[in-house]
Amino acid sequence: MMDLTRRQTLAGMGAFAAAGLFGLPARAQAKTLVVPTLGGVWEQYWRSTVGPAFTKQTGVAVTLDVGNGRVWGANLRAAGAAKPPYSMVMTNEVFASGLRKEGFFEKLDLTKLPNYADLYPLAKKTDGWGAIGAVSPIGIGYRTDLVKTKPKSWKDLWNNPEFKGKIGLYNFANSAGKMELLLFSKIFGKDQYDVDAGFAALQKLGSVIQVDFNMSTGLASGEIVVAPFDFGEIARLRRQGLPVDCIIPEEGMFMFDQTINILANAPEKELAYQYANFLLSPEVQGMMMKEFFISPTNSKVIVPADLKVDVPVSGADMDKILTWDWNFVNEKQGELAERWAKTIK
Repeated sequence: MMDLTRRQTLAGMGAFAAAGLFGLPARAQAKTLVVPTLGGVWEQYWRSTVGPAFTKQTGVAVTLDVGNGRVWGANLRAAGAAKPPYSMVMTNEVFASGLRKEGFFEKLDLTKLPNYADLYPLAKKTDGWGAIGAVSPIGIGYRTDLVKTKPKSWKDLWNNPEFKGKIGLYNFANSAGKMELLLFSKIFGKDQYDVDAGFAALQKLGSVIQVDFNMSTGLASGEIVVAPFDFGEIARLRRQGLPVDCIIPEEGMFMFDQTINILANAPEKELAYQYANFLLSPEVQGMMMKEFFISPTNSKVIVPADLKVDVPVSGADMDKILTWDWNFVNEKQGELAERWAKTIK
């Protein structure tokens, strides 16, 4: 399997429908689907397991385009909606909502996605324009050896003096940072749009430790004792021997999401639907749960007893995950980023 650079991606996909990607016979190499995927452990898993499994099931070869939502969005905008380099994109809803508004995606043809019917309501929040294929719920993670009174709610970040100066937050560049602002606006104000209340609360929080992506290093060193954390990352740290835990706050959770979208002018639309349905299947959702400790979005997947500590959010608890108006955030992103920079110390 090979990666695509941005230039190669925009040059067209035909050159990459190359034989030998998986060492498959000629029949299986007849068609290729370009699959945008995240890097690191996601890339490794897609390369070793997800891609080959899809090929085995359908005979369609997979070429990975490793990047993130910002990169794929830039590639799509450079190519234009009429000639997109991808047939499907699975990315954070904060990026997907903007591309959807610009006309890149089509409303899903649910006759081609039979597994959509089995998704939790949380995974159908885009009114049929996308389907959430991966959910990493975010609660409050903390060091069990450095915190005497474990948190129960987000308000404890303000009320527990043990946490003062040792609270980690994602910065505003990260989608989790944007969700922190909307969450605190909702908790301390009228609703998620009451950002004046959200910023006032952040100012009262005092000094915090901001990170762009890697919260784990600060928690491991003890510099951070409490922070918004996804349950999968806490599970990985705990398995490495770090004394940590994560709770579902009384006010609810937020999440890192990956929404599956089909391009309106996809070069391989039928393959894109096959792949999307494959990702939403109980089998693949179960595979990703075991690998990344994510919460399956297909309600047919039962979390086994030996995984419930690491995957505590499923079933009815999926309704405790809050969702946000990303169009509001995208429209005011510059203004909100500036206020964040002036407020957070």
